[in-house]
Amino acid sequence: MTYELPDLPYDYDALEPHIDSRIMELHHDKHHQGYVDGANAARDRLEEMRDSEDFGDIKSVKRALAFHLSGHVNHTIFWENMHPDGGGEPGGDLADQIEQDFGSFEAFKSEFSAAAGGVEGSGWGLLCHDAASDELLIAAAENHQNQTPQATTPILVCDVWEHAYYLQYENNRGEYVENFFEVINWDDVARRFEQCQGRSIQ
Repeated sequence: MTYELPDLPYDYDALEPHIDSRIMELHHDKHHQGYVDGANAARDRLEEMRDSEDFGDIKSVKRALAFHLSGHVNHTIFWENMHPDGGGEPGGDLADQIEQDFGSFEAFKSEFSAAAGGVEGSGWGLLCHDAASDELLIAAAENHQNQTPQATTPILVCDVWEHAYYLQYENNRGEYVENFFEVINWDDVARRFEQCQGRSIQ
């Protein structure tokens, strides 16, 4: 088995004017492909280590796998989390859970935007289901894999690596995050939330 780059579920220009087509083309075809290639290379190196029983370089290979595979997973969710007809607010059970855990949708949006905007360097703003508490929580992940709580499953992700926005928004990450909310596919987020129901580490 090898990891593969998923197709975009819409055209490159489908999210304009919020995210322009050139960013989407480079982001999907170049950056995401790079994480797929890196994850596959790390898997191949691990297989070589297992065959030879020489694990002298295990630390760097495990680090590379964590970085590239997390990048692949996050981006796969990211594409599905957006839609040309997205935006607005969620409904149903997801809306109820957001209100229960954050007080209101606006309070959630404020915390999510602050977390995504405050990531040091490159990373992600994540809305996750926490299997340890059966609650939603927001994480500010650096790179792809650092500072993400272990019992969580991401259901909404916002890429704040500079390649996700700089060609259009330059250094105004906050404006990019604000516009991200205009394309969120809440149906996809709700589906991911539903899949997490009943999961517990206890």
